[in-house]
Amino acid sequence: QVQLVESGGGLVQAGDSLRLSCAASGRTFSSYDMGWFRQAPGKEREFVAGIKWSGRLTNYADSVKGRFTISRDNAKNTVYLQMNSLKPEDTAVYYCAATLRILHTIVVVNVGEYNYWGQGTQVTVSS
Repeated sequence: QVQLVESGGGLVQAGDSLRLSCAASGRTFSSYDMGWFRQAPGKEREFVAGIKWSGRLTNYADSVKGRFTISRDNAKNTVYLQMNSLKPEDTAVYYCAATLRILHTIVVVNVGEYNYWGQGTQVTVSS
């Protein structure tokens, strides 16, 4: 198993940047593909970005392409989400998630494909 802890959320203004971090502990971090999801009040949890175990393949939701960047440092057991040009519609609780790399050849985007989740970190973007 792997345990995930997110950090870096906060209250910012539109156009600002934030970097979220997700620290993993437990089983070997490089065994997992990682994803970031978000959930706004009254809405379903949605895929934001994902990255394969090697860091060589990423995938993004259309709504964040060109603004958000996912990366990982396997030596530090950490995955990051750099969020630039933030918009009020980016306001949500952001969750880090992990899925075993051997299960997938691509970056998966469905909530049900991820087995492990962090507790979430709130991001609020004011207009």
